[in-house]
Amino acid sequence: MDVYRLPYDADCPVICMDEKPYQLLDEARQPIPMKPAQPERQDSEYVRVGTCSIFLFTEPLGSWRHVSVREQRTRIEWAEQIRELLDVHYKDAPKIRLVMDNLNTHAIASLYQAFDPQTARRLAKRIEVHYTPKHGSWLNMAEIELSVLTSQCLGRRIPSIADLTIEMSAWEQARNLSQKGVDWQFTTEDARIKLKRLYPRFKN
Repeated sequence: MDVYRLPYDADCPVICMDEKPYQLLDEARQPIPMKPAQPERQDSEYVRVGTCSIFLFTEPLGSWRHVSVREQRTRIEWAEQIRELLDVHYKDAPKIRLVMDNLNTHAIASLYQAFDPQTARRLAKRIEVHYTPKHGSWLNMAEIELSVLTSQCLGRRIPSIADLTIEMSAWEQARNLSQKGVDWQFTTEDARIKLKRLYPRFKN
């Protein structure tokens, strides 16, 4: 909560990241196109094509987000996403504050598994990690963006990673151009009240 209240700093921006699995689905039969006074009709049967993973990064104070699709969600994929974040999207920022859940792949060690030691260390030195608490991933603002993405873009059958990537790119561009941000209201003081049971208790 304290990280979210920090003023905007271009030299150390706050970036939230999250990921979600996605089931690729194709039509078992071609839908019947819509006609005047009649909507498109779609068969309830579908074909499972496979799964993939959607990675989302967002800078709430900068009203920026980036989405990418990968076949898997291993340590290698996460590390490659971090390198792209640092070397492409934030190449001029000396450091970033990265907010994410504590999934086992979300670790500095993943960088050393994916890259040579010099590259891994260079990337690691530019990251200040802030993990959301266990069972508290809802405190990650990237989940809000993923929820918007799901409702606006994923409510239909998408058969391939290529098609999904096109959809994600179009959504990302439109949302960035509209300068949509997150108005975060939950504070440390709120957490001490709402999450009181999670704080340690001390006896006199």
